[in-house]
Amino acid sequence: MRLWGKAGGRCQYEGCNEPLWLDSLTQFEFNTAYIAHIIGDKPKGPRGHETLSEQLASDITNLMLMCDEHHRLIDIEDEKGHPVDRLIEMKRKHEIRIEMVTSIKEDMKSHVLLYDANIGNHSSRINWSNTTDAMLPLRYPAEKPAIELGLRNSSFYDSNEFYWKLESDHLKNQFNDKVNRRIALGDIDHLSVFAFAPQPLLILLGTLISDIYPTDVYQLHREPQNWKWQGEPDDFDYIVIEPETIHEKVALNLSLSATIDNSRITNVLGEDTSIWTITIPSPSRDFLKGKNQLSKFRVLMRELFNKIKLTHGEDSVIHVFPATSVSTAVELGRVWMPKADLPLSLYDENKKVGGFQYTFSIGDIKSDMMIV
Repeated sequence: MRLWGKAGGRCQYEGCNEPLWLDSLTQFEFNTAYIAHIIGDKPKGPRGHETLSEQLASDITNLMLMCDEHHRLIDIEDEKGHPVDRLIEMKRKHEIRIEMVTSIKEDMKSHVLLYDANIGNHSSRINWSNTTDAMLPLRYPAEKPAIELGLRNSSFYDSNEFYWKLESDHLKNQFNDKVNRRIALGDIDHLSVFAFAPQPLLILLGTLISDIYPTDVYQLHREPQNWKWQGEPDDFDYIVIEPETIHEKVALNLSLSATIDNSRITNVLGEDTSIWTITIPSPSRDFLKGKNQLSKFRVLMRELFNKIKLTHGEDSVIHVFPATSVSTAVELGRVWMPKADLPLSLYDENKKVGGFQYTFSIGDIKSDMMIV
């Protein structure tokens, strides 16, 4: 019973984790576990020892819970490939993981929110199995399956004429139905957000969540490719470049995952545009590694929204040209306050249409201020 508890009722062979209380084929529940010995219980058995075999025959430190397949593998089919040290390490890692997962308290549950939309010619790649591991050990999923937003298997891509209208309306409707309604009922206390979509839609998602709801926003990393937060660079900070001349038109240049030359913005808005830039010394697609970097971005955006409004007045619109990460795009939307901040006009770069294109706006924008 102690071994079952330490193993979480799952096979301790590395990479297996098979539940041992049911048959995987029939789903009928019964005990399918085998108790394997690291040092064999007989001197002439697999990994047997003249004196230790008898001493450790029933010692829990020498026992592993295994499925039939891997029990036969280590004792019969590939005994030489499974020396004592290797099995001890498998047992150690498995039991540490089970201890970590089962020690999470009830108040650390979080509802998983998955949102995806087609980017260029790339379709969705978000699912339960490749996201939720990133929550542990600080959070755990409150339920399965996740709350899923977005149009699955959509035939519309961001170069299509109706893409932005279709996707933004669908996102708002889905969020209201699947999230807002449950929050109003008191069913959701915390959200864990995993998203992969064009940046204007990520910003819109952030505005729908807002900073009212307790939320963790995760980032998809390329190397290694997963959603787990990694170690952040030392002395990381953002650089803010303010415009030299103040014009009526205002643009926000987010040069974080790539560099956006200001000429690409003035080609759309005109030369009489004040451009505020947030950048870093070496923009790259995988610049965001840790939660502290994301927190710094939130603080910076809150301050910058206030400063732009103070500088340009309450009747202005911020035209946003983003080259940033998934999580910073969502957090930009979360810190934006509909009653206090200037409206946002969102742009997206698309090579098929020759550069940046207007997508949609957020907030109350007067018709004579729109630039498309």
